[in-house]
Amino acid sequence: MVALGGGHGLYASLSALRRVTGDLTAVVTVADDGGSSGRLRRELGVLPPGDLRMALAALCGDDDWGQTWSRVAQHRFRSKGDLHDHAVGNLLIVALWELLEGTTPDPTVAGLDWVGRLLGAQGRVLPMASVPLDIVAEVQGADPARPEQISHVQGQVACAMTPGKVLSMSLVPPDPPACEEALAAIEEADWVVFGPGSWFTSVLPHLKVPELARALTRTRARRVVALNLAPQPGETDGFSPHTHLEVMQAHAPDLRVDVVLADRGVVDDADALDKAVRSLGGSLVLADIAAADGSPRHDPARLAQAFVQIFRD
Repeated sequence: MVALGGGHGLYASLSALRRVTGDLTAVVTVADDGGSSGRLRRELGVLPPGDLRMALAALCGDDDWGQTWSRVAQHRFRSKGDLHDHAVGNLLIVALWELLEGTTPDPTVAGLDWVGRLLGAQGRVLPMASVPLDIVAEVQGADPARPEQISHVQGQVACAMTPGKVLSMSLVPPDPPACEEALAAIEEADWVVFGPGSWFTSVLPHLKVPELARALTRTRARRVVALNLAPQPGETDGFSPHTHLEVMQAHAPDLRVDVVLADRGVVDDADALDKAVRSLGGSLVLADIAAADGSPRHDPARLAQAFVQIFRD
């Protein structure tokens, strides 16, 4: 099984999927340019490690070892010096990349595998590309004084926080080398899971890496899209569940989807969503997958239960 995405959305799907399968690979976006990841990327020229770290933490087991190391990896320093806001896991990953440089053909993948073994991760974490990427969004109304003007906004943080309406996204460089292990995992998978997560900055970027897009289109694996529980402020404001699928289809016209999973409590127009799902070649599954406290978070146990039902059917 392969799960695609980044950040908190991928964390949610991995937290559920590790309860379902013992053969799980996360393929993670590498376009973050903010916070600890952005600083390490700019200072050392490495892949931004933050989303990779979060994926590894999500794969930790529920025993004392797994939960302790998950908290260590996620811990952020609080200080008035240079270490402020750096995540321990980010520093650990980058340290291994530096130590393994020249000792193995791909120190990036080897370093992530080492961290995974230390954390007791129940699966493997891979970058979607072998070089850092920048996201470029086509935005309408980025300048509030010119609401009809279309401009381009570059950088994951800038795209996520734009006051305008995001119309589409692309990558710089436009044809980055995909991670070979990620391509192999997709080719060998039985299921590929997209989302949930930030649509333009975590989910769709996988479909704009040409080698990865071809692999996702050609794989014999069945494809599942797990939809978000709410629009993301500054990125998908005003998006309905079916709008997410229409945008996905616009970015990857050849991609076919087998199942779309949505929380029944957030779908106001089931007919419109079902029509969008069928246009992608799939079927719609509605389930109760949100956290019981009413917050826009997926509950790992409920999400796992929904995945089990989908995979059985």
